[in-house]
Amino acid sequence: MSNARRSAGVLPAATLLAALVSCAENGPSAATPSAPASVADALQATDDEEFRKALAPVPLRFPRDHGPHEAFRTEWWYFTGNVITPQGRRFGYQFTLFRIALSPRRSDSASAWATNQAYMAHLAVTDIDADAFHHDERVARGALGLAGVSASPFRAWLEDWSVVSVAEIAQTPCNGCMDLRIAASNDSVALALTLVGTKPAALHGRRGLSQKSDRPGNASYYYSLPRLETRGTITIGEQLFPVEGASWFDHEWSTSYLERDQAGWDWFSVHLPGATDIMFFRLRARDPGGRDFVSGSYIEADGTVVPLTESDVRLEVLGSWTSPHTGIVYPGRWRVELLTRDTVLHITPWVADQEMNRTFRYWEGAVRVDGRMNDLPLTGHGYVELTGYR
Repeated sequence: MSNARRSAGVLPAATLLAALVSCAENGPSAATPSAPASVADALQATDDEEFRKALAPVPLRFPRDHGPHEAFRTEWWYFTGNVITPQGRRFGYQFTLFRIALSPRRSDSASAWATNQAYMAHLAVTDIDADAFHHDERVARGALGLAGVSASPFRAWLEDWSVVSVAEIAQTPCNGCMDLRIAASNDSVALALTLVGTKPAALHGRRGLSQKSDRPGNASYYYSLPRLETRGTITIGEQLFPVEGASWFDHEWSTSYLERDQAGWDWFSVHLPGATDIMFFRLRARDPGGRDFVSGSYIEADGTVVPLTESDVRLEVLGSWTSPHTGIVYPGRWRVELLTRDTVLHITPWVADQEMNRTFRYWEGAVRVDGRMNDLPLTGHGYVELTGYR
């Protein structure tokens, strides 16, 4: 098979980011193309043999694996959270750094600009009481200190947007825990948040190997810090709000993610009472009669991870929302039944319009949760991500 054919899955995302980081050298780094691409399309499986693939479980060690894994095609460090002011005003937030390899090998150029790694950062704040969604994007190449990730001490940054560890990782009380500080702002919103780890890293799938289909290698290495106590401030315009709440951190790296017959994914993270946390995702079949692929984790208060499969989770869409920006129809409300946990959850977005419509297009938003567990009522909150809808 030719190199051009093997790399076909890499080219759309890599070419787009290469063009963006090239523009960023000579102008504002927040340039956005007029026609956003689907993030699901960018993560279609590739047969490129020059990138590493997630083929089998490997020991995940911290702090080493908080850092980058540049031999894989894509990687992200993903923070989402629900916070509230002392007066009861609610906000959701997202801060994400994406890495994509533009080629399998480092450049041998002597130029200080030379790199095979591009970075993109997304910042979003959902002002729930105001029914408003603020979002922004930056892109840069991984050269000249413009963007990058280091493991110890942990630091992930793109220009002056950053998340950094505020204590030596080796001194934290549980495996993979970190205390972190997020700082990111633009002309309209700002995050200044401190996140304190309270549970060990949750390794998803088989000891961190998270399958995305039945095919070997179509998988990622994936772990979460599922519950980070969060305090700090959110600024909207000229108003500064002290907030506190809980955040979720995902770190995932892969080369092959979606099969050609998979349209995209619905991803859920949920904080429930009693320090119980849940993550699950559904990779949707393109054909209406096709088989969806479902996986996830039920994370006990003590950090014990119980894998979830399609026999454990029943997901029903109860409503929809049509984007006024793109015309795309997204699911808008869900009923989730955890069949082995005697649990039923109703998940509803706090704000309908939380569509990230930048270089890549997807819906990512804060949600509220209510339901019953063992016949007792419960409430919670979380985040949902929807990709591949058209």
